[in-house]
Amino acid sequence: MLTTELVEHVLTTIPGRTVGVLGDLFLDRYLDIDPALNEPSVETGLTAYQVTRVRSYPGAAGTVINNLAALGVGRIYPLAFIGDDGEGYELRQALRFLPGVEQGGIFPAPDRRTPTYTKPMLGEKELNRLDTKNRTPTEPGIQDHIIELLDEAWPQFDALIVLDQVSERECGVVTKRVRDHLTELAGREPEKFVLADSREQIQLFRNVCLKPNEREIYGDLDHSLDGYDAITPIFRRELVRKYTNPPAMFITLGELGIEVVEADDNAHRISAYRVAGPIDICGAGDSCSAGITSAMMAGLTYKQAAAFGNLVASITIQQLGVTGTATPEQVRARWREVR
Repeated sequence: MLTTELVEHVLTTIPGRTVGVLGDLFLDRYLDIDPALNEPSVETGLTAYQVTRVRSYPGAAGTVINNLAALGVGRIYPLAFIGDDGEGYELRQALRFLPGVEQGGIFPAPDRRTPTYTKPMLGEKELNRLDTKNRTPTEPGIQDHIIELLDEAWPQFDALIVLDQVSERECGVVTKRVRDHLTELAGREPEKFVLADSREQIQLFRNVCLKPNEREIYGDLDHSLDGYDAITPIFRRELVRKYTNPPAMFITLGELGIEVVEADDNAHRISAYRVAGPIDICGAGDSCSAGITSAMMAGLTYKQAAAFGNLVASITIQQLGVTGTATPEQVRARWREVR
């Protein structure tokens, strides 16, 4: 499927490419707590955790951006709103450290918060996460501006990744109006690679490639290899048709790899690359999206792109306690191990 020449071709091509990232930008804030410093609160008697370090990273669509930058994509252009708040400042600061990222498509929106995942880390253990999200519909004026920015930047994109992270319908960047406008743009230029990922509404996207996970497609069916193989090709095609008829679907299957379903209904399972030792799957899907898109911009086939996405994800899942990325050097080293 992959060859050394193809891997090298991807890595040497993408520095000259531009990728748009449309979707929900979150701040991932890690609070590192030293258990040895715990002390009782005088006011409540409860244990007061002592934070010794705060680490801030771009999350959600920002994780995709982080992975594109690490792989070496030359220009990355996010399209998103954030809040006019401290979390928005932290997020912009974190984005400034990423090479190739331009922030002209990011704007502060009145009365919106910057979505934030706050992750207290007690030693190596992650405690209950604290989520800050917008839970009211995105105002029409904000949607208008997103559409204007998308129209302005669209001709510059070699590819576009869409990340619809917010589960609350109509409360994020990718509303129905934005999604419908994207459908129109993608329909005019079907040769431009667009990859959509959505937690709750993947079935509503049209004219673009999709990256759902296995539960979004197959529900509660057995997710082991035997269970996957027991699903007949006809049944798989019928399940996929209930969602949409995209140019291609990349159905992520965890440790089983990716199932690629093309427009001609041919389905192929592209095996994952095995890793040893503990893993952390946080952000694996986003790193896979970055890998698939990088490969497609370099002219690889859907199946080859899925294999490259698996290769990137096999690197990021071995990075514990942080949302991982893969550099070109790490990709080359990993490929030497598995080829």
